[in-house]
Amino acid sequence: MGASTYYIPALALWAGLAAKLPELVRSWRDPLVRWVCWVIFLGGAGFAFAAPPTVAAVNRTSGVPNLAALLVYAVVSAYSASCLVLILHWRGGPAGHVRRLARRWQIGYAVVIVVLILLFVLGDAPVERRTDLDTYYAGAPWIGQMIVLYLLGHMTAAVATTVLCWRWALRVDGWLRAGLWLLVTGWLLNLSFSTLKLTAVVARWTGRNWDVLSTVLAPGLVGLAATVATVGFTLPLYGPRLVSLWCEVTTWRRLGPLWRELSSASPGVPLAAPIPWYSSSAMRLTQRETGIQDGLNLVRPHLDDRVRSHAQTSARAAGYGTEDAFRVGLAAMIAAAVRSHREDAPASRAAVARNTVAFASRATLVGVARALRTSPVVLAARAAAVAPEAADDERTAL
Repeated sequence: MGASTYYIPALALWAGLAAKLPELVRSWRDPLVRWVCWVIFLGGAGFAFAAPPTVAAVNRTSGVPNLAALLVYAVVSAYSASCLVLILHWRGGPAGHVRRLARRWQIGYAVVIVVLILLFVLGDAPVERRTDLDTYYAGAPWIGQMIVLYLLGHMTAAVATTVLCWRWALRVDGWLRAGLWLLVTGWLLNLSFSTLKLTAVVARWTGRNWDVLSTVLAPGLVGLAATVATVGFTLPLYGPRLVSLWCEVTTWRRLGPLWRELSSASPGVPLAAPIPWYSSSAMRLTQRETGIQDGLNLVRPHLDDRVRSHAQTSARAAGYGTEDAFRVGLAAMIAAAVRSHREDAPASRAAVARNTVAFASRATLVGVARALRTSPVVLAARAAAVAPEAADDERTAL
């Protein structure tokens, strides 16, 4: 496998960590934030140190053949513990109980890392193996035990995390549940990675060569597992934000026809003050909605309920539903008012008497905008707009 297979996931994870650093600085005392950052950092470190060029550099710099393997085993073990501790803090519960469970996992994996170091020191691995150390030294005294301990530690974390996430997912819903099912999938893939590695090691003990399981299949699984698990951790946090962003952007776009219609009432005069190019989607949507309300106030003297009523009746006759016909009527009234205002036509006495335009709901404004863009009834009302001579003082609220 090429070095990019390792370095690209590492860089992607560390880019995510860089995005989390401001939150880490603000909320250092929050254990959830701290452990999220540890998981991302150690996940990226595991990929970076497992890359063959990094393995060669560590071994060459240290002068100890295969020291890089010990480093990878220690980092992956720390990553396994961090994931377990993160899940415990994320799930919550009595603070004392959570701290005790988290401490046990931390101590347990700290012991594993110490034993890994001790076994490496006791063993002898003089031949550098950059990609197949697990199977090459499977039967070597102490080094073989180190490899098995590392794999069993990884499998324990995979099983424990899968069980925790599975049970939790059955009790929640929404984005959290989706994230937990992704974590279950990710850690089942991690379990498959460890199982393939251990199977290849056991095969070596029995005189068989199943190294392809360890050197080809397992690395591909761990890359996929890391991607799925990372999405699982972040989905409950960013999923609602992405949905909100999508709604803001689509609503802003759907209000475009109404914005442009009202802007044409006074060409050259913007409906709202400009905002910086880097403004958020929420700010842009607020600007558009505010400008639309200002535009409605601008053409207020020309809004004629007779136009609305006639257009609404025509829409119903054309097969529109009650709600859609109502919005078509509003759109026709606005289009006619814009034309009257633009042509400086005198407002009717009834229209002048009306002195307010009520705020419309967002759904109504979107429906009006769609009618302005698609309805032939609105097109006809715009073409036939004249200065009304209404006799009643009633205005339909927008």
